Amino acid sequence: MDGDSTLEPRQRDRYSRQLLIEGIDPADQRTLLSSCVLVVGVGGLGSSIIQYLAAAGVGTIGIVDDGRVKRSNLQRQVVHTVDDIGDPKVDSAARFVDALNPAIDIETHETRIEPSSAEALLEGHDVVVDALDNFVGRFVVNDAAVLAGIPFVHGAVYGFEGQTTVFRPDGPCYRCLLPEPPGEEGIPSDEPMGVFPTAPGTIGCLQATEVLKLLLGIGEPLEGHLLRYDGTDATFLRTPLKRDPDCPLCGPNGPEIESLETVAYDDRCRIERSASTE
Repeated sequence: MDGDSTLEPRQRDRYSRQLLIEGIDPADQRTLLSSCVLVVGVGGLGSSIIQYLAAAGVGTIGIVDDGRVKRSNLQRQVVHTVDDIGDPKVDSAARFVDALNPAIDIETHETRIEPSSAEALLEGHDVVVDALDNFVGRFVVNDAAVLAGIPFVHGAVYGFEGQTTVFRPDGPCYRCLLPEPPGEEGIPSDEPMGVFPTAPGTIGCLQATEVLKLLLGIGEPLEGHLLRYDGTDATFLRTPLKRDPDCPLCGPNGPEIESLETVAYDDRCRIERSASTE
């Protein structure tokens, strides 16, 4: 079968540069066009992730954020503009994607990720991406992804630095990397934290790359490794990450959990106990 026949002429033109890469053919592009990715957070990381997934032709992108665009966001959150100030971030991001690639379907969820809603938000997606700026939200996304059997691409930035990795159902999860939220001395206060403008772009691009690799089944995903970036000296450090046998969620001695509704969290999203299946 002639692979080009699987794409329309405009699609072959739009995605022609990636189709010239050895190992990526029109059938792979059709895979991207039929894929569905959920991006949780539409700030600095989310801006970079969303625009490159849309540019690459990921057919459906769900975006979750309960925030509104502020002037201080514009220094790094590049899908938003001055005209968007005051608008919901999900609406601003949807307009950006529509202008970049009108063929992409955007599903907007103007809400905060919570244990009560996470499983429903993740349902039907091939990959979920962490573009959050808080630990509690990451734990909720991680837990829902583990229970749903969905790959989870993590990313975080602070100052000049950032990190990213991939969690898959048969590997370590976020709680293996960070068993519980840091103590109060290790958590940034409610005051705005410093972020170098390009740091989220760097990490977000890496996250988008990992998402595309997962969807296409190419290369070696970052599963089992944490990639740290320091913009001050342009260095990357790749360290192994193994499953924690004492992990309360994915460890071999962990409880059997069918739904987040059976998980009891404390006020910082640590698992206190869970209802085992009968």
